[in-house]
Amino acid sequence: MKYEPHEYQEYATNFILSHPIAAILLEMGLGKSVITLTAIFDLTLDSFLIRKALIIAPLRVARDTWPAEIEKWDHLNGLTYSVAVGSEAQRKAALLQRAQVYLINRENVDWLINDSGLPFDYDMVVIDELSSFKSHTSKRFRALRKVRPNVKRIVGLTGTPSSNGLMDLWAEIGILDMGKRLGRYISHFRYAYFVPDKRNQQVIFTYKPKPGAEEAIYRLISDITISMKNTDYLKLPDLVINEIPVHLSKDERQHYEIMKSEMVLSLKGKVIDAVNAAALSNKLLQMANGAVYDGNGGVVRLHDRKLDALEDIIEAANGKPVLIAYWYKHDLERIMERFPAIRLDNAESIKRWNDGEIPVAVIHPASAGHGLNLQAGGSSLVWFGLTWSLELYQQTNARLWRQGQRDTVIIHHIVAKDTIDEQVMKTLKRKDKTQAALIDAVKANLKEALI
Repeated sequence: MKYEPHEYQEYATNFILSHPIAAILLEMGLGKSVITLTAIFDLTLDSFLIRKALIIAPLRVARDTWPAEIEKWDHLNGLTYSVAVGSEAQRKAALLQRAQVYLINRENVDWLINDSGLPFDYDMVVIDELSSFKSHTSKRFRALRKVRPNVKRIVGLTGTPSSNGLMDLWAEIGILDMGKRLGRYISHFRYAYFVPDKRNQQVIFTYKPKPGAEEAIYRLISDITISMKNTDYLKLPDLVINEIPVHLSKDERQHYEIMKSEMVLSLKGKVIDAVNAAALSNKLLQMANGAVYDGNGGVVRLHDRKLDALEDIIEAANGKPVLIAYWYKHDLERIMERFPAIRLDNAESIKRWNDGEIPVAVIHPASAGHGLNLQAGGSSLVWFGLTWSLELYQQTNARLWRQGQRDTVIIHHIVAKDTIDEQVMKTLKRKDKTQAALIDAVKANLKEALI
């Protein structure tokens, strides 16, 4: 296929070419893969500034999406690649092949650097989904930081740079610039820009930015960062966000409140308990959805409020395809018991969805997060169970709300009233404001660039 880049795509490619360190905040659907591959082609086969590029990505994206992009575009003809996934023997064989581009899933970064026995001689690294390096204590972060001084060029790609707040940026930017802009130590970064928020005596659970901290952080990273919103550069379909409330009965509410206050509940002869706040949050989300795991892994059903609401949504769709996002396995089981739904969990089912052959489909956000195009199959998404992860939430929504979608996209959220569901919705909206501020602060100004 002939590549006819938009102006923003040319701008982003040129930014990578002119910046040895580049953080490219591209929202979903803007073509980050072809933008980056165009730069790699220039650097390896035209200007000869680099010899080998390593692309680190989620497993399915490394295995399927990037190779498909290389083969798709005519102007990338001649750019060779090798996909290092699978067993250790398969990965080693792939890494020993001659190529310009090597693809590996992020889970194997530590293995590549510390255990493979192979030299880390890549002079360019691309991190697809930079947000997966937000934890400075993870093995992948520590391993890559160890070899980072040997890398001449590095690119970080993401549409969700601060999905859990500004604190994420220390690791994400630090893995790119080795701490030059936000400091070499997270303790210094935290002290300079944050104050304790939620705490229990001497134990601090969360931090909040100091006044002016956001602007200061954005200013520090602006020289290596560009951002682009898909709504600025693509003609996207209309988007309708809808919340559908469901109400628990008096008895269901009583069970919920007992669990919430006492962290233990006897229900239908089974004991449900939570050992800490995180486990309690998990149990309450399950109860809001209608079922909960007991201490032995069994499932105790509480109500069908969300299933009833889902039935109304499917009926109102009147035959138009509906995609359902679930979180817990027991949610999936109950949904598939009640509706003739098909799981989108392999290439065949995804093709059938996009061909319009599946009226009701279910998908887990963790498998829908990155690089999956589902816009041809439908325009209605239902969040049966909610997630705290802004990144997975936005990425899943973007499977339908993206370039090429012909219809108005409607995203339904089934929310159990007066439960933890309402807190999750508020948190997602609050995080989105922080992330939107970051993207706006470093947004690429194409008009100025093209003058």
